[in-house]
This record gives sequence, structure tokens and C-alpha cells, in this order.
Amino acid sequence: MTAGLDNEDDPAVPSPCISVCRMDATTGWCEGCLRTIDEIASWSSLDDDAKRAVWDAIETRHVEFMASLPKERR
Repeated sequence: MTAGLDNEDDPAVPSPCISVCRMDATTGWCEGCLRTIDEIASWSSLDDDAKRAVWDAIETRHVEFMASLPKERR
């Protein structure tokens, strides 16, 4: 999920938002981008290193989310 984010010369770290904005009460993550509400609210004020850290957390959450799905839905 973080392909292209490792390039320190890239001037902008893209937002993970995919315009599916619903918070999951169980996980506390947005159902679209897997960010927490705090990560969403602070995104525009984060520096690039912090944004990359959020992307790393999203990748970890995605793996966790996929592992929680029944095998027929993976």
C-alpha cells in the first residue's frame, strides 16, 4: 500500500482518503482509508515523516483487517 512513499525526494505524501468516510465503531478506523479520527483531523498539519508513519500504520491495519475476514472474502 505504501508503494512510492519511500522516495524522500517526492515533494508531497498523498492523502490515503478514498472518499469513503465512515468510522467503524469497533476498530475506530475509517472504513475507507483505515485512519483514526485523530489521524484524519491532523493530516494537513503533519510533516511528511509523520504522514509516512500514518501510511505505515495503515498498511499494518490493512493486514490485520484482511486476516480478520473469512477466507472466502479475502
